Amino acid sequence: MLIYAGIDEAGYGPMLGPLCIGGACFRLEHAEAQDGPPDLWELLAEAVCRKPSDKKRRLAINDSKQLKGAASGKSHPCRHLERGLLAAIASSQVPMPGSDLALYERLETSLPREPWYAGADIELPLAGTMEEHRIQAAVLRRALENRGITIESIRCETVHPQQINEAAGRHERKSALNLAGALRLADQIRRDHPEAHPRIVIDRQGGRQSYREQLSLAWPGATVRILGETPGISRYRLDFPEGPITISFEAGSEENHLPNALASMTAKLVRELHMARLNRFFGQKIPELKPTAGYVQDGRRFMREVDPVCRELALEQKQLVRAV
Repeated sequence: MLIYAGIDEAGYGPMLGPLCIGGACFRLEHAEAQDGPPDLWELLAEAVCRKPSDKKRRLAINDSKQLKGAASGKSHPCRHLERGLLAAIASSQVPMPGSDLALYERLETSLPREPWYAGADIELPLAGTMEEHRIQAAVLRRALENRGITIESIRCETVHPQQINEAAGRHERKSALNLAGALRLADQIRRDHPEAHPRIVIDRQGGRQSYREQLSLAWPGATVRILGETPGISRYRLDFPEGPITISFEAGSEENHLPNALASMTAKLVRELHMARLNRFFGQKIPELKPTAGYVQDGRRFMREVDPVCRELALEQKQLVRAV
């Protein structure tokens, strides 16, 4: 039996909206831990693929950057992110979330109380019908059952601009917040499966190659052993009284590990739903306002245009705009 998990982020670079960190954990009953993680795209090929244009209409599971469509397209830009994530959630026969708040509850995250996130729930699905999504979930469920695989958990951490700004005031790097969120998700997986020796892959951010110090600080009660540190992969074994875990930090992990691809999709969809609320809030006050994805150049344009609203409502920019 193998516990195989992936952790990835979305929204590291923008100036508006949250940094989101997703995690997806799989149980493989017929895999041996010492053999290394198998190719889940191959094992689940009857139900999943990498490309959204698949002729068999299988679920596309891939790096979110490969699946998110253009805002100017005919279909909703998040349709493939949503299609894969909702099917994965419902593959364990839990009710499919019908709103963004219900989705957050499933992912064990929550929506902050900032005014730009208030208002009516965003209904799901964004594209297609609920019945279509249930059918896709059933197809995935059958493929998983045929291979003795279950999706144990899908979670998401959100780090909001005020948290990023407060950390910057303490001279903490944004990368440290990202890593801390990833390690919190890894710790939840460890606690869920204390005797199973989980294998957890975390997408590497930036050029850091050594993580031993950060792992030792995060888990002072664990013995940390370096299994390898290369430009592409840094791998560690951590021994706890309950049992070990192995954590790998890998560049481009979404291309090689389906759990990381699903984690990337989770983080991206959660971020997009947050941005949809933010755009709705300001769009209701400035009807001609063009929505923003929150990246720096367009984010500055957006903030110039909404500045009168911020002044009128006394909205604090440190809660809305990242300083770094």
